Amino acid sequence: MMLSNTPYRPSPNNNLMSLTANHFDENLFDDFINYLDVGSPKTVETYRRELQQFFNYLNINGITQPQRADVIAFRETIGKTLKPTTVNNYLTAVKLFFRWTAYQGLYPNVADHIKALKIDRNHKKDYLTSNQVKNVMELINTDTIQGRRDYAIFYLMVTCGLRDIEVSRAKVEDMRLAGENIVLYIQGKGRQEKSDYVILPDEVEKAIRASLNDRQNITDDSPLFCSLSNNSKGKGLSVQSISSMIKTRLKKAGLNSDRLTAHSLRHTAVTLSLLGGEDLRNTRDFARHRDVTTTMIYDHSINKAKNTCSRTVNKMIFG
Repeated sequence: MMLSNTPYRPSPNNNLMSLTANHFDENLFDDFINYLDVGSPKTVETYRRELQQFFNYLNINGITQPQRADVIAFRETIGKTLKPTTVNNYLTAVKLFFRWTAYQGLYPNVADHIKALKIDRNHKKDYLTSNQVKNVMELINTDTIQGRRDYAIFYLMVTCGLRDIEVSRAKVEDMRLAGENIVLYIQGKGRQEKSDYVILPDEVEKAIRASLNDRQNITDDSPLFCSLSNNSKGKGLSVQSISSMIKTRLKKAGLNSDRLTAHSLRHTAVTLSLLGGEDLRNTRDFARHRDVTTTMIYDHSINKAKNTCSRTVNKMIFG
């Protein structure tokens, strides 16, 4: 998207900027994005979608001079259908926008100090027990090309804690040597490049190479895992395809729950790491959490599950 060099200015007939859908033009949006210095096209489109939702709300309700109460009402309205984390993402875009309009002298910051919705820090997805993991993997038929690919993906995600987008981004050249370990360099969440890596257990490396051996004309730039369908054969797997495949494999093992998804494999890896005796620091580095408090959520959940107070109380009452 081309960035405009001409700053957006309000109509000379109005001292305040009239914020309606008609005024959400490319110059306005591009100047805002330019101010934020956003480099990722995906992030740009996310801001576009979130701000357009806000402008549509203003337009539908005939609001041309939005006030603080209007921003709060927008938050409450979208909160009826969207998850709190999604609502807060929309609210962040709106708050940044009004901070920019105030900085530019276009419109006062009517979104200042508006609170985000409270987020439940407990995990929304469940993890798998070690026996459940083995059961799922045993049901994958590795006598087929698709089976060997799916087995390798599942094995990689559940042992190394990879997100589906990290698997989707992986290239053949990302498997490299670090010290005495074979590792996979990954482009993590919110990262612009593949600056981190996970250590591949020997069995995981073998599973990946078995899948690669099924393919021809592989180059360093080839996707680590590719589609087998006629329409996109040889192309990298999308996040949706990976997520759908994992869900299908879970269902075949009788694990059909809304709380069990592809992301559950990451939860499983982090949880089993702690249950296996790894300390918080090692597990944080393994999971690539920016803040150890995120890792501590897992630790707290494990300790809570070990709590025997209810049994003690029962014993005190009934002997």
